[in-house]
Amino acid sequence: MTDIRVVDSTAERQDAFAVRQTVFVEEQGVDEELEYDEHEETATHFVAYDGDEPVGAARLREPEDGLGKVERVAVLESRREQGVGEALMEAVEREAREAGMTKLKLHSQTRAMGFYVSVGFERRGEEFEEAGIPHVKMYKRIE
Repeated sequence: MTDIRVVDSTAERQDAFAVRQTVFVEEQGVDEELEYDEHEETATHFVAYDGDEPVGAARLREPEDGLGKVERVAVLESRREQGVGEALMEAVEREAREAGMTKLKLHSQTRAMGFYVSVGFERRGEEFEEAGIPHVKMYKRIE
């Protein structure tokens, strides 16, 4: 059973960052300076635990009224295809709805697009590059 938490302590935040470091920086080769940005202090962070082990992370921001931007969704390779990503996205969506957001957007790596479609997102627009990785924009209404 995966426990998804809205980050509420320095330790939980470090756990979320550790997952992102493993997935994005070490596994995918994203530059650390691109991975951690000016939004870290103001975004809502999420961390997924299996017992005491952090296995997933995500963050949510509201760049404009009513629109949530889902970012930095990461699940450790050993825990993929086990429902961790779905549980994270449910928690993010619930938090966004409670905050009054009515739409979500994200930039999906093209290889993860099928996952986001499976949780209700729709692709919009052409492929583009972000951090050296092909991405697409995706949206979902959550009213």
